[in-house]
Amino acid sequence: MTDFNDIKESLVNLDEPRMLQLVKDALENGNLAGDILNKGLIAAMDIIGEKMEKGDMFIPEVLMAAQVMANGLRVLKPFLKEGESSSRGCVVIGTVKGDLHDIGKNLVAMMMESAGFTVHNLGVDIPPEGFVKAIKEKNAGILCLSALLTTTMPMMKQTVDAVVESGLRDQIKIMVGGAPVTQDFAHNIGADAYAPDAGSAARTAKTLLI
Repeated sequence: MTDFNDIKESLVNLDEPRMLQLVKDALENGNLAGDILNKGLIAAMDIIGEKMEKGDMFIPEVLMAAQVMANGLRVLKPFLKEGESSSRGCVVIGTVKGDLHDIGKNLVAMMMESAGFTVHNLGVDIPPEGFVKAIKEKNAGILCLSALLTTTMPMMKQTVDAVVESGLRDQIKIMVGGAPVTQDFAHNIGADAYAPDAGSAARTAKTLLI
């Protein structure tokens, strides 16, 4: 059977031609597509998230890695059996009402998708009731709130309060992030976690659902 370290290494090194060939070779050697996905591609994106968190990899490289992974997944999809690509969990993410920043939030969404989560990206300027509606409709396990302005940070608290009032708080883990947000702020508004960057957000999301 295939040593998935070569697939991981090629993806971490952004060597798409080699990674695609290794994925095809692994399929031809009888490996399950789900194993290649989880032990190769997703495992590589976990490493990339850690590198981003440590400052050893930067946004342009992370975006390239996500694209390389997506192309690898395109090769695997026809071979994935039901259950092999099962999601790690359902995430609803958005920027809170009054805030139109979306680059950081979109990067978090991308990293979470690469980590194996099903992600519903609501966009920007989302009111508390919009998040509550999405949690209900998608049966989400994690809610990610982003704010890039100090003036919109109070809307995070209002959103957390709305989730509590809806009776959904017990079923959802809430993570917050954004340039002005801190761990203390997250604790004070009743969030479960704070993530300073996209790499740590994906890692933290995995720990929240254990």
